[in-house]
Amino acid sequence: MEHDHHDHSGLENAEEQAHFANVIAAFRYYARYSLSANNRRRKDFFRLPSADRELLAALGYKAKLDRVDEAIEANADFLGLIVEDPEIFGQAGEGEEYAEPRAEGHSHLHGHSYNHEHGAGSAEPYTPTDFDMDKLRSTLKQFVRDWSEEGIVERDACYQPIKDALLRHYASVSEMERRKLRVLVPGSGLGRLAHDVASLGFACQGNEFSQFMLLASHCILNRTNEINEHTIYPYVHSFSNIDTTESMLRAVTIPDVLPSSIPRGVDFSLVAGTLPTCLPPDEPQAGQWDAILTCFFIDTAKNVVNYLRIIHKILAPGGVWINLGPLLWHWENNSTNDPSIELTLEEVKELARAIGFDISFCGAENERTIDTTYTNNARGMLGYVYHAAFWTATKRPV
Repeated sequence: MEHDHHDHSGLENAEEQAHFANVIAAFRYYARYSLSANNRRRKDFFRLPSADRELLAALGYKAKLDRVDEAIEANADFLGLIVEDPEIFGQAGEGEEYAEPRAEGHSHLHGHSYNHEHGAGSAEPYTPTDFDMDKLRSTLKQFVRDWSEEGIVERDACYQPIKDALLRHYASVSEMERRKLRVLVPGSGLGRLAHDVASLGFACQGNEFSQFMLLASHCILNRTNEINEHTIYPYVHSFSNIDTTESMLRAVTIPDVLPSSIPRGVDFSLVAGTLPTCLPPDEPQAGQWDAILTCFFIDTAKNVVNYLRIIHKILAPGGVWINLGPLLWHWENNSTNDPSIELTLEEVKELARAIGFDISFCGAENERTIDTTYTNNARGMLGYVYHAAFWTATKRPV
């Protein structure tokens, strides 16, 4: 059974092609970068007095470093598979050459993050940055969240309420008739929420801007033939707040379901782009979506007014907007001079009503706060919990 998972016709201009090549270079640079970071630990070990080295060796520290190298190489094999055939995106994959990494501060962003895209490259080989490597480490953890058995706790907290609300709103529609209802998932990441919605029988399209996510989602959706076909080691990049070595080195297998298991005849796709690209100047999608599902998404907006206006514009009469997420405004205090509007939760809800939404107050299942983590290491000693806002809203009749 085949599904048109991706449409990458938007990758056309020179700047986009240059950025795509840089992303490919970042995937291919992961092993060198990560092994170098681990080798720094090894050098630090050998700089210690012999008595200290003996104590640490007896604890298994030196052997642990060797095992981390092996895990990094396994991750590199998987990341290499993702970019093995970049021509599928209509690109030549010119990014295989790179220079040595520049000394930049690590990004220690917790929770979810979206890529502040690089500009067009020059003729010089691209230098993958610390930020690029943070994105790759985040991508590995995103695989855990979206496509592993271990990630079911986060998915149940975030995706299940959204799916339940969608089914409640269209409870009168038979399962066979659901395929006529069009559902949009902007900021779809690795595509699990969109996949699950399509598995319920709805016609579903994911919309994603990050090429890290687009490459990774293409691999898991289109190049996977078995459950638990791939093995990754997402927690080997930091030695902080780890309870045991085995916890840090544990393998995670993906996917926990076969992505091709969507009912026959159900439309499922992922497209490259941002939410504003859903409403081009001629507005062909105005009023065309029966449901819009935003999960950890609306705070990625530079101008949340525009996001909510677009959601309202493309939502069909009687359609539903279902939201879950925090307000970690991604562009706040940015260094790129991009505009950024940050609102409180109360202001966001007031704005939604002013634009033309009715937010449901009918029972706790329609509007509530949901405590959840995001790509959290369930066995780690540190975790961030979001008090995520959840609501369902309908487009107010004109």
